[in-house]
Amino acid sequence: MVETKSKALGYLGLARRGGRIAVGEEPCGAACRSSHARLLIVAEDAGDHTFRRARSFARTGKPLVLTVPFSKEELGSALGLNACALAALTDAPLALAFVEALGEPERHQAILETLRTQTARIEKRRKEEKAHRNNVRRGKK
Repeated sequence: MVETKSKALGYLGLARRGGRIAVGEEPCGAACRSSHARLLIVAEDAGDHTFRRARSFARTGKPLVLTVPFSKEELGSALGLNACALAALTDAPLALAFVEALGEPERHQAILETLRTQTARIEKRRKEEKAHRNNVRRGKK
């Protein structure tokens, strides 16, 4: 369990260094309203107001909402902050890796399925863009 927790928290640190996460209520709200948020993460010991705000953000931008088994302090330390109750991952493959690292696949089945679909679409789009760049550069054969 400890190894699983540290691996999942490591993905959050990676997302922070890569600029693929919004941290806090206002940045998360902006990411949800602009439809960039893929997964909204709420700490297990967050207040009722934070849960209400997360549900409100989920209605506006349609991100997936997940309450994680981490305290605000654990999330904050993984992100280089004192505490963090709300964060939004904006990269679908990274969000998928985070949810898979949490373990308990039967509990998060719907979220995993949605993220797998989004990730497959993104990979297909990237391959098509790469093929298009090669065709423009070299001419289609």
